[in-house]
Amino acid sequence: MATQDNNRSNLSNILVLIGLLIMAVMALLPLLNINHEWMRWAFAVGAVLVLVARILGIYRGPSLRVKRLHRILISSGILYCASALMMFISSGTNDWIAFLLAGLVMQIYASWMIDRETEKTDK
Repeated sequence: MATQDNNRSNLSNILVLIGLLIMAVMALLPLLNINHEWMRWAFAVGAVLVLVARILGIYRGPSLRVKRLHRILISSGILYCASALMMFISSGTNDWIAFLLAGLVMQIYASWMIDRETEKTDK
């Protein structure tokens, strides 16, 4: 059972990394006035990858605080998907950046706090 959870965690981490890299590249290019239709689709694929990875990497440990922080990571994935949706809905505007930044702030906070909480429990 532990190896299955470890494999799921490794897969989740790889999917998050790939999804975030795709999103970073596709978010940077429109800001540099390089804008193609396929870039929206690639950003959306990255956002969905991050959301799926966050759902796969759900925490099954005893700490309620870490469980809550993992739910915040799932919420950041939902905000990334909302950002991708805004890319399609409000074509020509930069409204999608607000959702992207909100998800980014939530992800940074939750990731930092998860590390901090796991260090506390390891001591």
